[in-house]
Amino acid sequence: MRARSGSGGDGPLPRFAAAFPFTAIVGQERLKRALVLNAVNPRIGGVLIRGERGTAKSTAARALAALLPEIDVVRACAFGCHPDQPRTWCTQCHERAEHAGGLPRTHRRTPFVDLPVSATEDRVVGTLDIERAIQEGERHFEPGVLAASNRGVLYVDEVNLLDDHVVDLLLDAAATGVNVVEREGVSFRHPARFILIGTMNPEEGDLRPQLLDRFGLCVDIHSIHEPRARMLIMERNLAYESDPEGFCEEWQAKEQALSAEIRAARRLLPEARHTPSDLRTIAAVMSELGVDGHRPDLVVLKASLAQASLQGRPFLVEQDILLAAELALPHRLRRHPLTEAETSLGDLSARLGEACAQDGAEGGEEIGSDRIEVGGKKKDS
Repeated sequence: MRARSGSGGDGPLPRFAAAFPFTAIVGQERLKRALVLNAVNPRIGGVLIRGERGTAKSTAARALAALLPEIDVVRACAFGCHPDQPRTWCTQCHERAEHAGGLPRTHRRTPFVDLPVSATEDRVVGTLDIERAIQEGERHFEPGVLAASNRGVLYVDEVNLLDDHVVDLLLDAAATGVNVVEREGVSFRHPARFILIGTMNPEEGDLRPQLLDRFGLCVDIHSIHEPRARMLIMERNLAYESDPEGFCEEWQAKEQALSAEIRAARRLLPEARHTPSDLRTIAAVMSELGVDGHRPDLVVLKASLAQASLQGRPFLVEQDILLAAELALPHRLRRHPLTEAETSLGDLSARLGEACAQDGAEGGEEIGSDRIEVGGKKKDS
């Protein structure tokens, strides 16, 4: 039985033209760092951004996608399969390769897909035409959102308002990197590796704890109150609205520099290594903070290695672990009352120092999130 996709080819992808430059976003350094770490290693598990309206949540998500480099894909594949990674190919590409002996390749921009709140299960995972399979002996698969976002960015605004079952589907795909659709004994499989970015306003309701934990990193953002920074926000937004192309051109050098950092970190990441001491440190901190489950430990490790790669190092230092834990724990610390989570996070550096001291290492350096830029570089005061 041959497989056909309902929307093959290399047509235009959902994407915002002349997106506001990532490097032009004022403040919100923790948010930008979380996004860049996921760009280096999408296996971290995505980012949940919690905050009030008008705090650059959606702007940052769209800007990240525009920042990412072009990708090599199999020509005429609706899922953007990587031509050099046959283990991740969709059912259709496997069958094409068997008949043709090879697959043509091309390249395209990293996709950005915006998932509507009203999305249904079929819209997300895609659909199989069972009647056509029975009558014509062909698997006809109509791709969904997971197919369009493969190897790109999947943005979900107001994720807390989505049906829990749909959120489960998104998180399962983000964790496994594959989408399998089965109907009446007929199945279709395709890769679904993407950077999942969810935003929400806590005032409109929260996600269930089980779903919160599935997001790799979480950032709580707030309005900037410093008058000079608010003036800068207005100035840059007015300049962008007046001349989007010209504004983006002004920031092109910084955008290209950060894009090059991400590409270099991606190349270095497979060589990055951790030591038993690093694992003991992470485990001790998680235990000290009373974090439930073991997923946080793995997320901190993956984010630490991505942070080290951004710094051009194939090994971890204490600062990498601290910066990763700062992003991996806000939605996982017990919050009874709310201020307890804030206090625990603020004390993270000291706890890291205690854990390192127990392992025969020096205490961790205190790092304030508002003094850290993308890549872990300190801001000029």
